[in-house]
Amino acid sequence: MWKWEAEGQAKAVVVLLHSAFEHHQWYAWLIEKLRTEGFTIVMGDLPGHGKNSKYGKIHDEDLNEYSEFIKKLMQNALLYQLPVFIMGHGLGATLAINYLRKNKVECAGLILTSPWLSLKKTTNLFTNAITSLGPLASNKKISLKFDKKMLTRNNDGYQELVDNTPYHSNVTVGWYKEVLNLMKIIMAEQENHLTLPILLVASKQDKITDSSAGRRWLFKQKSAELQYKEWPYSYHNLFHDNEREEIFIYCRDFMNNVLRSLGYIIK
Repeated sequence: MWKWEAEGQAKAVVVLLHSAFEHHQWYAWLIEKLRTEGFTIVMGDLPGHGKNSKYGKIHDEDLNEYSEFIKKLMQNALLYQLPVFIMGHGLGATLAINYLRKNKVECAGLILTSPWLSLKKTTNLFTNAITSLGPLASNKKISLKFDKKMLTRNNDGYQELVDNTPYHSNVTVGWYKEVLNLMKIIMAEQENHLTLPILLVASKQDKITDSSAGRRWLFKQKSAELQYKEWPYSYHNLFHDNEREEIFIYCRDFMNNVLRSLGYIIK
């Protein structure tokens, strides 16, 4: 777990959750932008990711491990006694939704980018194969065949994803089934709707997730403040693509508006 203090006096804390197969170093640009705008950041690598996965060949983490890790991040963020926002990307966004639907915590707002609520890049082949293999196949390895070039069309952004930590989307059947089941539960749920302010940012050219699923989920929530913004040309990793400056401003303004509604003076 790492913390990056805001430049000057902090006005809020952002708990930042990366997606599957990523790690915190990919978010250096976003972290610096948040710091300069007065936000302190609390972040860590999800279990099985980052240095922990450097020599790993497969993801088989229990989703409960992710939830426990988010709980620790939130506990540390709340120690600042400032409003706390959760910002989650990809699977991190889905895990944020799951955490908040199960836990009553002090959270000023939720920002979701490209949430995994319906995956494009898996095809029915995997689903059919998993169904036919049955419970004995839980430890069997499959590859989702994600590629970094699916994440951004911006060369500078792509270079930020190049590092010494291997990038692979090899998972167990059990892990994949858990993720699929979580997405299904979230999309079908008729209870435990979220009431806090939510901003969902999507990309029309997303090659991994179906943005329309996120939109459908968002407008079922019970919050009085829901915002949906879709960028027409961006790929999945919005903060690594060409429009990231505009996307950051959109997210910053959302948080500032929430803070104003809580009575904070934003300069």
